[in-house]
This record gives sequence, structure tokens and C-alpha cells, in this order.
Amino acid sequence: MSAITTPPASSVNIVEQAERAVARIGAARADVARVIFGQEAVVDRALVTILAGGHGLLVGVPGLAKTKLVETLGTVLGLNARRIQFTPDLMPSDILGAEVMEQAADGTRGFRFIPGPVFAQLLMADEINRASPRTQSALLQAMQEYHVTVAGQPHDLPRPFHVLATQNPLEQEGTYPLPEAQLDRFLMQIDVHYPTLEAERRILLETTGSAEAKPTAVLNGEELIALQALVRQMPVGESVVDAILKLVRSARPAEQGEGDELSRLIAWGPGPRASQALMLTVRARALIEGRLAPSIDDVLALAEPVLQHRMALTFAARADGHTVREVISRLKTRIG
Repeated sequence: MSAITTPPASSVNIVEQAERAVARIGAARADVARVIFGQEAVVDRALVTILAGGHGLLVGVPGLAKTKLVETLGTVLGLNARRIQFTPDLMPSDILGAEVMEQAADGTRGFRFIPGPVFAQLLMADEINRASPRTQSALLQAMQEYHVTVAGQPHDLPRPFHVLATQNPLEQEGTYPLPEAQLDRFLMQIDVHYPTLEAERRILLETTGSAEAKPTAVLNGEELIALQALVRQMPVGESVVDAILKLVRSARPAEQGEGDELSRLIAWGPGPRASQALMLTVRARALIEGRLAPSIDDVLALAEPVLQHRMALTFAARADGHTVREVISRLKTRIG
């Protein structure tokens, strides 16, 4: 089976780097697990998102430790983390920063830029859909271009830079749904579900006592950047590339009478950015699990979080009771 590789590192160096990386990532996962219980899949997907160099959208009802997860990841990964509570009255300057007039000792006056909370390595955008579209668009530029523009002057954001946003799927009154353009900027939508009985029992016993586990720094920003570069150098087999292309292209609506019954349920589907997202995330997932190359199983495992926020069904399909997750599940059977 042929493979696609990214030079310049040799395959031997990639193997050596990957083996060291697996140990470091394993230590980080273990430290997160001391604090976050019963959300192993969510933790792994959040780590995949960050290792792949992207942003994540955490969707779940209140009380499922979404905020705690982001705080813990910031500590364990050694990143400068900040949190913004999004509200309807939040302004772009509350996120980006603003210029203020200052007077020097000699009486001269000038403007000085005061950076906003977006100037962090890990930004938590809590309940992002509660902010106005104007404020959401201000964050959009930062997520896509890694710099912000204030008073016509660009200001670079620190690297690495990642946004983990949260959204409540139940309470939609007084919210501004994220536009498709901004949803597409999120590498993955990570659904946070209720914990299992045993996980919730452990939560009760370990978080209501006098002592509570605290995370420690395992990595730092420079190490994380090196891991992200390694992810892009990992080889990807042609069968995996073909599976990604087949899955993404089949998730698009039928055109000009072509396509099957399943594609006719889709109103709009994912673009090439979804294929790019899968190429990066399957590599990161393989590395997290201690493998040196991704497999088709990785594509199947990440199909839903990568595609579900990048497609929508027709009105007729929704009226008949179809859901995006169901359609993705049926599409997966074609490559599984």
C-alpha cells in the first residue's frame, strides 16, 4: 500500500519522534483523567482537535464539566488559557481589545493598544451563540487568520492559538445561531453526553470531599507546536485518502438528477475543508492511540464530529424524521 508523506523529515526520524510523542501524550491524557471522569471520548476528541491545530465546539447541557475540561487542558498542556462568557451585550472590543488615549509626562498624547482576552493560547468561548453576530464575526477572523485588526492595525495572536467554544443545545431563546461560515471554522463538533453510572459514582465520591485532584503541567506551548508539526508529517495510506474523499463527497446533495436516495436528503454538505479536517484529525487520533499511521477505522470514528456541523438536511427529510447523525451513520457503512 502506497503512502503519502510530508517531507522533509525522514521516515526513521518520524518514527522516533512519534514514539517519544506517544509517551508525552499518554502522560497528558493520564493527568487529565485524574480530574475529568467519564468523558474519555470527549477528552480524546478535544486533544485530537488541538493536536491537529484546530478549534473545537463543545455541545452539551450545563453541568457536564465542559468548562472544567478546558481549564484542565490549559493547565496540562502548559498553555496560557483565558475564558470569555459570551452575552448579548458583549462587544468586539471586549474580545479583541481597544486603543486608549494616554498622556505622557511631557504632555504629548498618543494611543496605546490594550490587548483583549483573545490574546491567549487557549481561549474558552463560553456559550458562544449568546453573542451578537457582530461579536461572533470578530472572533471569526482570529480563528481563521490568527491575528486581529484594531483601528486598522494588525496584531498577531500568540501561537499556538486554539478556541474551544461551548454551546447549550437546549436553551435557544435569546441566542444567535452560529452562521455556517463560522461553524466551518471549527475543526470538530464535540458532543458532551451524560456520564455513565459508574463514572457519576466516581464524580460524587471524588469531587465532594475535602481534597480534590488538581491538574499539573505536562507539556508546554513549544512542545505542542512540535507535536502539531509531527502530526502533519505522519504518512497516510491511499486507502485512507480514498475513504476520506468518498465519505465527504457522498455527504453532499445530489446534483442535476444524479445521486442516490440518501444524497437527496441533504440540503447542503461539507466542502474541501472537511476533507482537510479529516486528514489532520485521523493522524492526530492515530498518534494519541500509539499508532504511526491512521486507518479507515479512524475515519469512521471521526466522521460524525467532523461532518455533522458542516451539513444540513432538506425540509422534507427533517419532516420525515431523518437526522444528520443518522445520515452520516448510513454514509459510514459505505466505506466501513
